[in-house]
Order: sequence, then C-alpha cells, then structure tokens
Amino acid sequence: MNTIFHITQGQQWQEAKKLGTYRGDTLDTEGFIHCSQATQLVKVANRFFANQQGLVVLFIDVEQVQAEIRYELAEVDELFPHIYGALNIDAVFQVIDLQPGEDGFFELPLDVGSL
Repeated sequence: MNTIFHITQGQQWQEAKKLGTYRGDTLDTEGFIHCSQATQLVKVANRFFANQQGLVVLFIDVEQVQAEIRYELAEVDELFPHIYGALNIDAVFQVIDLQPGEDGFFELPLDVGSL
C-alpha cells in the first residue's frame, strides 16, 4: 500500500467524518491539501505545528483517493504530495494522535516508522 500522511486538528477530522469528506484549510486558499511522505512527517510537524495540542495524523491510502494527487517540489529536491480536491474519508485507513514532547517538538510515531 502506498501511504501519505496529513496532519490536522482532531476536531476538524471529527467534523469531516460527519460530512464524508475532508477539506483541509489550504484547499480553499492554496488549491490543495498538504500531505507528507513518512520521511517528511516529523519535519513538517515541527516546522508548522510545534507546541500545538489536539493534532492527529491521517494515514491515507493513495490508491483510494478520488481527488488528484500531485507530487510537487515544495523545497529543493524534495517532492511533497498534494491532494487537489476534497479527500474522501474512506481513503483514510488509520488515525493516530500526534502529541508534542515536553520541549514542544514531535518525534516520529512508531506507527509511521514501519511504513
């Protein structure tokens, strides 16, 4: 299974499950939902979400996503997956809590390291 990851607030995810689709806050402003590959997840979490509580990581099965996925350069020589359109929630096969350590930074969850 080819997996990508998305970090969001747990409350946003709960609301998305009721609606049947997830529309990340960047979909309207930037035209896509930011995702990461396993090797990028901690860097993204620490750069954009340090010290934040109540976060979850969505494990997304690429083959199940109905919207277009593009792998685009976001930084030098590094491709990041972006979902163009709403994410169908049935493409999400696992959700885990993402809590910062005492220093406010994140470590790679064990569930992600094996993928």
